[in-house]
Amino acid sequence: MSATTLTKAAWCLATFLLVTLASTLVMGGCAGGGGGAGTGVGSGAGSGSGVGGVRRDGATLWAVAIHGGAGTLDRGAPAEQIKAYRAALEGALAEATARLERGEAAVDVAQAVVMRLEDDAKFNAGVGAAFTADGGHELDASIMEGHTLRCGAVAGVTTVRSPIGLARLVMDRTRHVLLAGAGAERFADEMGVARVPNAHFDTPRRREMWEQWKREQAGATSAAIMSTPDVRFGTVGCVVLDVRGHLASATSTGGLTGKRWGRVGDSPVIGAGTYADARVAVSCTGTGEEFIRHGVARALASRVELAGESVDEAARHLVFKVLKPDDGGLIAVDAGGSISTPYNSEGMYRAGASSRGVRFVSIWQE
Repeated sequence: MSATTLTKAAWCLATFLLVTLASTLVMGGCAGGGGGAGTGVGSGAGSGSGVGGVRRDGATLWAVAIHGGAGTLDRGAPAEQIKAYRAALEGALAEATARLERGEAAVDVAQAVVMRLEDDAKFNAGVGAAFTADGGHELDASIMEGHTLRCGAVAGVTTVRSPIGLARLVMDRTRHVLLAGAGAERFADEMGVARVPNAHFDTPRRREMWEQWKREQAGATSAAIMSTPDVRFGTVGCVVLDVRGHLASATSTGGLTGKRWGRVGDSPVIGAGTYADARVAVSCTGTGEEFIRHGVARALASRVELAGESVDEAARHLVFKVLKPDDGGLIAVDAGGSISTPYNSEGMYRAGASSRGVRFVSIWQE
């Protein structure tokens, strides 16, 4: 074997070992515990990023981003409807910023904001959840704390008023990460969380979508039903950097209209629809199967850590170069307070703010 060949082999082995070690260190803790361009806000050294929740000017640093799903109103929707969605996002953002300014922990803020959106019938999570093919509701949620890699998730719950609240209990009160279906419901019994009839999640708008879906699927085979594109998805999520420099992410959803057979999307899958570590927090929305296939949330964190990309560079690469058009979008915030909210669908309900004075509420590319 030539010297050149030996040198190349040694270089490849060293690179492999370095990447493997870095990935192991990051992943090891979890089990323990239309074409809008989107926005990237506050990235780069010039934005005053700091370490440990303190800006370079000595002030405390915090940042938050919120999404209400990539399935949005048409631009031609009545002005009253558009105003109502903006007001809902403004209200959630105001609550998040008030909590952060009081010094609350990132994971608590993320949970509180998502619980608020679960109770808002305009969004596809909690009240206002999509109907399954059988005319019921099956809800999913997950939450993750970045600096500890603790995480919890539930899938297919049907009587839990706040799926994200139950996911938090999975994180805090068990050694597991994901509980599903009947098991998650039994866990809810033991935890004494608020319960509601499944019909509590009904709304006239979602029922109309379900009725329309049934008309469209009349006469179709099961295979055809599952392969038919369906843009009636939606999710809610929140990513947070608190004044301690800690990151967290939370995501909740009612899933796809007409979903069958206990289908579970990316929202309760850590690393697909939700992820947080010491560098970045991510929450995704869109066609869950694609976010699972590409492990989008974890892939974003890996690109930031291993490729040295900014949070916006990593987010935009995944949304515009890995996912297909109309697959959806994501929100992300990094440890320096930079926010990214790219999407490749017609729109995405989103809002964000930081202690640097950044503040936005948007639905489409504006």
